[in-house]
Amino acid sequence: MINIKRVAREIKDVGLYDLILQDVQKIAGKKKLSTEEILKIMDENPQILDEYKQVNTEYNLSNIHIENIKTKELENRHHKKAEKINKNLEKIKEIEKYTLEFEHSSVLVIIFSIEFFVLFSVQYFIVLLDLKEWQLWIYSLFASSIAIAWIYAKKQQKIYKENAKKFYKLYDETKKLIDELENEKVICREDIYQDANEEHI
Repeated sequence: MINIKRVAREIKDVGLYDLILQDVQKIAGKKKLSTEEILKIMDENPQILDEYKQVNTEYNLSNIHIENIKTKELENRHHKKAEKINKNLEKIKEIEKYTLEFEHSSVLVIIFSIEFFVLFSVQYFIVLLDLKEWQLWIYSLFASSIAIAWIYAKKQQKIYKENAKKFYKLYDETKKLIDELENEKVICREDIYQDANEEHI
C-alpha cells in the first residue's frame, strides 16, 4: 500500500530523506538523478525502500499511501468492503508507529533521558549538597527508579509487540480487500494513491 513513485519523488526532493538520497547517489555513482533512475535503483536495492519506511516511522509519518475509498455510489457488497478498508486504514495508520523496533523508539529514549536526569540529581545531592550521610537512601531511591523504569520499558515493549502484530494482520487483510475491489473493477489502485504528504508540501 505504498506509492513507489511517490517514494522516489520524495527521496529526490524532500530534505528529510537526504541520507537515503546520498545512498542512492553512491549506488548510481553520480549526484544528479531523475525519479526514473531512483525507481530503477530502488527496484534493484530493496533496502532503500526499507530505509525510507524506517525514516517515516521514526518521524511518525505514514507509509500507507492509500486514501479512503468513496463509498456513496458503490453497490451493497462493494460498499461493505470499501467501508471495511476505510476503517482498517484508519486503524493501521494509528498503530503504525508500533512497527518500529522498540529499541529505536522514542519511548526508550525518554526512559534513558529520565534515568540520566535522576543519576545527575543523585550526584548533585550527594556531592554538591554534602548529603553523604543520606547517600544510602539516595542510591536506594535511584535503584528503585531503575527498577520502575525497567518494568515500564517491559510493559511498553509488550504493547509494541502486540500492536505490531495487529498492524500486520490488518495490513494483510486490507491489502487483500483492495486487491479484490481492484480485480472486480470497482477501484483502480492508481486512483486511490496519495501523491504527496501534506506535511512535505
